[in-house]
Amino acid sequence: MLTPEKQFEIIKRGTVEIILEEDLKKKIENSYKEKKPLKIKVGFDPTAPDIHLGHTVLLEKMRQFQEIGHEVIFLIGDFTGMIGDPSGKTETRKPLTREEVLKNAETYKEQVFKILHPEKTVIRFNSEWFSSMTALDMCRLAGAETVARMLEREDFKKRFTEGRPITILEFLYPLLQAYDSVYLKADIELGGTDQKFNLLMGRQLMKLYDMEAQVVIMMPLLEGLDGVQKMSKSLGNYIGINEPPDEMFGKVMSINDELMIKYYELLSHISIEQLKELKAGIKEGIINPRDAKESLAFEIVERYHGRQEAERAKEKFIKLFRQKDVPEDIVTFEIPYEEGGIWLPKLLKDKGITKSSSESIRLINQKAIKINNDVITDTDIKLQRGDYVIKVGKKRFLKVIIT
Repeated sequence: MLTPEKQFEIIKRGTVEIILEEDLKKKIENSYKEKKPLKIKVGFDPTAPDIHLGHTVLLEKMRQFQEIGHEVIFLIGDFTGMIGDPSGKTETRKPLTREEVLKNAETYKEQVFKILHPEKTVIRFNSEWFSSMTALDMCRLAGAETVARMLEREDFKKRFTEGRPITILEFLYPLLQAYDSVYLKADIELGGTDQKFNLLMGRQLMKLYDMEAQVVIMMPLLEGLDGVQKMSKSLGNYIGINEPPDEMFGKVMSINDELMIKYYELLSHISIEQLKELKAGIKEGIINPRDAKESLAFEIVERYHGRQEAERAKEKFIKLFRQKDVPEDIVTFEIPYEEGGIWLPKLLKDKGITKSSSESIRLINQKAIKINNDVITDTDIKLQRGDYVIKVGKKRFLKVIIT
């Protein structure tokens, strides 16, 4: 096992906040002395079946704990998933059926082992303990916290102030998540910054049960392709881990240079020393950001599709973009398919490439628009499902993925 100092350095990489750092150092030191691994708990409510790179930030930190030698508990909230985590929500979520939750859970398990080591992962379902709870047990748990405390949560407070309904079930959610930590005797719980209230509830409840409080480690929310909003499927700014290699490679290449460093820090498997060298090299102009981004895209595609597919995607990207003067930081939009196809003039207007559909039509008539390097002459053209690199004039580019 690595020294406590080295473990702490690895664990702290990419984190936003650790509560409390001194507690973490003590837990690591005791674990090292007693040769007893720490229990690392991370809960996932399988409310959606597909995982994107934003979800993998926590998974990558879990993998680091595994490689250090600690016990990682991948907790599937099959019970709490039927409620749905209210964190950051502006309204009550529609409950999922048990069948939906279990189906999503199976899909989750298939995807997470592309990152986690299966033989080092303990999978638990919180229905194991919640399904056997009596009404009296649940009442005792509910009595552990006050309504005033619950309304300290920003999302609950906002909904209450605006007169939007909050169900008692939603109030119970943080307590149920906290009880997971009690039952599993977690030493550390990982979560995103949007989970802070729930994570701290775990510390508080463990103290009420006369247990040593878990350490809370919060990871940042990963920005999507736009570099602004949190990666989200609903916003279309995400990179799914099951996406085709070419799309995955191209999307990673489209992120800006500043965001690339964050992706390296949170998603790459390069060492801390290599990361420091990379940052210094880019800052000093020794390393071309384009080359660094290419290496990152290759690493991510290789992780989810294998080396052969990564090499093929890289070769195709270079052929399509570098040899045809297409910028590698091209803005990428993922948009849903519309029946009959998407009219190109309106698409260009909607994405801010042209001021109006009329301008788009005029540019088509002037043969100033190309799609995948082919000149467009049909003003009625409607794009079907697929990937399109659109060039308008000499300098305006965008990539559109119609799903």
